[in-house]
Amino acid sequence: MTKYLTTYRRYILSQLERQDVDLPRLIEYHEKHLSFFMHERLIHLLVMMLFALMTMACFLLIAVTEKLILIPLAAALLCLLIPYIKHYYFLENTVQALYKDYDRMRMMLDGEGTKELYE
Repeated sequence: MTKYLTTYRRYILSQLERQDVDLPRLIEYHEKHLSFFMHERLIHLLVMMLFALMTMACFLLIAVTEKLILIPLAAALLCLLIPYIKHYYFLENTVQALYKDYDRMRMMLDGEGTKELYE
């Protein structure tokens, strides 16, 4: 998904640089992809939160019951949680950048909006 999102954003930015771009068609295309990315972001948020809760519960269980056999489980969950946080961070920031690209398209098409959003 990281490679796909990066490639997609490069494509959108390259289209916005063109003088002969069909903005209404590009906006429709972009809106459809934005909904896909928002869904992906939601799913990753839920998975990340589940892993965070399981990790915290495991550490709490270790602290309360003092069963050291749970330490490998806690370590494994923590090792999975860190990449999930990193990936979600990337998704969140990239989707927000895509929102700004969408606003830029609307401003180019309608002449509305504020220029400060795009700088």
